[in-house]
Amino acid sequence: MKLSVNKMVKMGVLAALSIVLMIVVRFPIIPAAPYLEYEPADVPVLIAAFLYGPVEGLIVAFIMALVQAFTVSASSGWVGLIMHVIATGTFVLVAGLIYKRFHTIKGAAAGLIAGSLLMTLIMVPANLFFTVRFFNQPYETVVKGLLPITIPFNLIKSLTNSLLTFVLYKSVSRILKVQENIRE
Repeated sequence: MKLSVNKMVKMGVLAALSIVLMIVVRFPIIPAAPYLEYEPADVPVLIAAFLYGPVEGLIVAFIMALVQAFTVSASSGWVGLIMHVIATGTFVLVAGLIYKRFHTIKGAAAGLIAGSLLMTLIMVPANLFFTVRFFNQPYETVVKGLLPITIPFNLIKSLTNSLLTFVLYKSVSRILKVQENIRE
């Protein structure tokens, strides 16, 4: 992984865009759990992973999750930070690795779908562990909420962000790549 100044600046811009989207666009999607809010912050993170690679996507994801942990989700503290890094990190790493290996439209679609599914799956044990231990929710309550709340929320959020990434990636990548070709 080579991080030129140009790449670091563009990753910073994508992280900043992710943070702005996280702050500006937030709304609940599961009425039984209004504390679970959709936000499209993963879209710029996924674009970073597709454009620069899965490790770079993870870096942008961590920056975004860190800022979120100290701003809009401060009440969930370090546990929320860890859960967000697990969720978005899984999503970005899987999607980025598949797209890196299969650098085609089908590869992008496969990466986004696989990333969505694995993020949803990994959040089941993550919720069973973190929500029970650190948010003091009874194990049985968390288990009962998996199918009607946790799994649908993660699927809806990740698949929506996948669709947005799929639609926006080419135009955003063209803009960022054109800027790389400009010499001073």
